[in-house]
Amino acid sequence: MQPESEIDEKGEKGVAVKDSSLSHEDSVSTVEEALHDEAENKRLTRKLLRKLDTRILPVFVLLVLCSFLDRTNVGNAKVYKMDVELGLSSLQYQQGLVAFYPLYIAAEIPSNLVLKKVTPRIWIALMTFLWGLFCMCLGFVHNFNQFTALRALLGLAEGGLFPGMVLYLSTIYTRSELALRIGVLYTSTSLSSGFGGLLARAMGSIGDRGGLTAWRWIFVIEGLFTLLCAAFTYIMLPNTLPTASFLTPEERELAIARQVGVKHGTGNGEGQEKFKWAEVRRGLLYPLTWLTACAYFALLSAIYSIGLFLPTIILKLGYSANDAQLMSVPPYAIAACATLAVAFISDRLKARGLIMLCTMPVAIIGYAVIANIDNDHPNVKYGMTIMMCTGVYSSVPPVLAWLSNNSAGHYKRATAAALQLAIANCGGILSVFLYPDTDGPAFHRGHNVILGLLVAGWFFVLSNVLLCMKINRDKKDGKYDKFIGCGDDRDPSFKLVL
Repeated sequence: MQPESEIDEKGEKGVAVKDSSLSHEDSVSTVEEALHDEAENKRLTRKLLRKLDTRILPVFVLLVLCSFLDRTNVGNAKVYKMDVELGLSSLQYQQGLVAFYPLYIAAEIPSNLVLKKVTPRIWIALMTFLWGLFCMCLGFVHNFNQFTALRALLGLAEGGLFPGMVLYLSTIYTRSELALRIGVLYTSTSLSSGFGGLLARAMGSIGDRGGLTAWRWIFVIEGLFTLLCAAFTYIMLPNTLPTASFLTPEERELAIARQVGVKHGTGNGEGQEKFKWAEVRRGLLYPLTWLTACAYFALLSAIYSIGLFLPTIILKLGYSANDAQLMSVPPYAIAACATLAVAFISDRLKARGLIMLCTMPVAIIGYAVIANIDNDHPNVKYGMTIMMCTGVYSSVPPVLAWLSNNSAGHYKRATAAALQLAIANCGGILSVFLYPDTDGPAFHRGHNVILGLLVAGWFFVLSNVLLCMKINRDKKDGKYDKFIGCGDDRDPSFKLVL
């Protein structure tokens, strides 16, 4: 007869063995359920993103298309002698271009701060309606004062659009999905310039009709198109994810869950965040804001100068006015494809600045070559315009997504995004003076200035990458532990994107 203690020991072992077997079966079942849940979650996420993309992005693409058409169409109008008909001197033409930017820049931060209060649907549609109206009115001006005043009002109406869209998208998509969506938007900026060339060419064919000369029809038709897009925006754009009626309850729940918490979204509880001046101050003093803004300043200086003067630059290569309009399309088309590809890669690799360190040199090479050869090589110079467009346009989605990715807290991010664009858009003022007719046909000075800015911008990007690496390292070393649970970008679990 076995001792009682031995029987108990075997009994316990037997039970233990049995329990172990049950635990193994349970664990297998749990793994299968987890895999099923993960697969189902991925399916629902793909369906959700498809719905969001097809509902929101077409609206914003149209708005960006209208915005860049309506602010740069003066370059196309000038080819058809707008300045001659209005009696504008070269200086007055430049002053009219510059008039767009002061109010445009001044409107950006206030616009972002009121976006949430007024609601995106109303605010963005209202801005669109106003600038469409002002653009259309430009087709009926008769002198310098009218031209300048309407350009200033156009800038005021457009000022809040792009920072507002970036801020809005950061509340809809996760950090790793943002660059591709911004890339889609910025593709429409390059397409708008190309489309503007085609439209201007069509106006040239129409000629003088209805008491309006060809260049006036450019403003009237593009302004009317923008007014239609304002109505489309009001109808289609949801204010927030919880109020998105085109989503099912299950999809709304998933959409909201994806945006909750530092790990997936851009902040924690931002929907309930109250306005605080301290958050505005954090956005204004954020070092990453200023580094990305300076890099973006260089890029926008190039983009605006290209948008305003590419038809003139091509015209000076020896092409006719109509051919110059058509020849301005291919650089933008190639840039659009490159922008989408870079944005996709940026999201896939979860890298922003590292991508820009590779894309900006493409534009730098283009400007370096075109600035140092004469018009005896028109084909080479035209090829360089393609590199210039490709390099600068493809660098924009990463730089815009970068700051938004690395800022959390609604009002901090709203301030930072708007300040970044306000600083960068000063490049529009600079670009107006870089390509006067007296510098043609080579425009060496303008090309060299942009070249210098892009080189400086590349070093700003490098500095920002190094700073982000340092902050991530400091968080890992416990130097940010006092911010645990704060729910914004200071939290140690919030890793900055490189």
